[in-house]
Amino acid sequence: MSRAKARAALLQELEDAMRRSSAQGVLYGQTVANVAGIANSDLECMDILYLEGRVTAGRLAEVTGLTTGAITGVVDRLEKAGLVRRERDEKDRRKVFIAVVPEAIAGLGQYYVPMQQAMEKVCNGYSDEELRLLLRFSNEAYKGTLAATEALKGLLDTPPEKRPDLKLKKRPRQP
Repeated sequence: MSRAKARAALLQELEDAMRRSSAQGVLYGQTVANVAGIANSDLECMDILYLEGRVTAGRLAEVTGLTTGAITGVVDRLEKAGLVRRERDEKDRRKVFIAVVPEAIAGLGQYYVPMQQAMEKVCNGYSDEELRLLLRFSNEAYKGTLAATEALKGLLDTPPEKRPDLKLKKRPRQP
């Protein structure tokens, strides 16, 4: 097999593995969301809130790509479920922050213990150098996903008759 074909096959294998992992992560999150009585997309927003910390609804809209109207609905549902609260800014009472409720996060967190344990077991098989490579890859993949999301939004904002004809690349599959 030529070097180019071998690389294409390796890239396809990596893409397939990442897609499987991503899909399983979504399914895992859906299970947690079902237990919490919220939508999976609301749980993803909750995760972003946890990672970002106390943020405004505008910032949450910016990070998620959702409209401010959609974010209002998400925050209303999360607040009703007792997972977040709205807090007025001490300096500017017009500004409202969305903050996670620590006790509620602790309750949800228990459902992530099996995932955390599984990932610790996986990571224990890698050296520090390999983990730094994986971290670099994950951070770069995140940036790539953000760029792809922006490109998709741009594509969807373009009238269908003016959209480019996009085709997925065909890579050789392993037998």
